[in-house]
Amino acid sequence: MENLLAPIQGFLNCETPDAWVAEAVKKENLAVLLTDHLICELKAAQSAMFLIRRYAVDVDSATALLDWLKPYEDFTYRQIGDWRELEKFKLNKSMLVKSGSRYGQDLVDKMVMLIREELHHFYQVLEMMNNYGVVYEKIESSRYAKGLLRHVKTHEPDALIDKLICGAYIEARSCERFAKIAPFLDQEIGNFYVSLLRSEARHYQDYLTLAQDIAKGDITERIAYFGEMEAELITSPDEDFKFHSGVPNF
Repeated sequence: MENLLAPIQGFLNCETPDAWVAEAVKKENLAVLLTDHLICELKAAQSAMFLIRRYAVDVDSATALLDWLKPYEDFTYRQIGDWRELEKFKLNKSMLVKSGSRYGQDLVDKMVMLIREELHHFYQVLEMMNNYGVVYEKIESSRYAKGLLRHVKTHEPDALIDKLICGAYIEARSCERFAKIAPFLDQEIGNFYVSLLRSEARHYQDYLTLAQDIAKGDITERIAYFGEMEAELITSPDEDFKFHSGVPNF
C-alpha cells in the first residue's frame, strides 16, 4: 500500500486533517459517508463520460454512453429501479473517435475504463450500504468539486487540460482518504476501501498523463495552481460533512 500512496502523498499539497478523520469514523456518520461516496462514484463516471462525449467520440458512441449511465442516474437522482439490477447494464458498443477530433483513442480508452470501474465501485458501495442497513436517500453534494472546477479556463484546449488536472486531484484525494480512514472503520468497510486504492491511484495518473499529452507543453504551473486550490478546500472550515469536505466547523 505504501508504494501506491507515496506518489499520491507527493502529489497532494496537504494531508487530510485529523479533524475530518475523527468525524468520518463516527458510527453516526456512516450513512452520510457511504451515501456521499456512492454519489462521488457516479459523478466520476459522469465526468469521464462528459469529457469523451464532448471532445472525442462520434454521435452514436455518445448516445451509447448516455444509455449506459441512464439506469445509474435514474436510481440516484430519481430513485427509479432496483439497485441489484444495475450491474447487468454494460457498454456493448465500441467507442469511435469522431472525425476531426484533436483527441485520440487514448483519451477514449482511458475514460471508458475509468467509467467501467467507477460504476462497478458504485455497485459495490450499494452492496456495502445494504450489508450495513443504510437505505439510500438523496443528499446534496459537497462544495469540493465545484470549488475546483470554477477555476477551469474557458478556452480550449486549456479548459480540457484543467478539467483533467481537476480529475487527477479528485481521484488522488479519494485514494488518500480511503487509506486514512480504512484502519478505523469496521473491518468489512475498511477492507473494501483498501481494495479501491489501486484503481483510484491509477485513475489519478491517467488523468495527469492525458493532461500532459494534450498540452504538449509544461503544465507544472497549472498543476501547482490547482494543488493550492485543492488544499484550501481540504484544510479550510466547512459547515458540511461529506467525503471530500474540509475541516468540520459545525
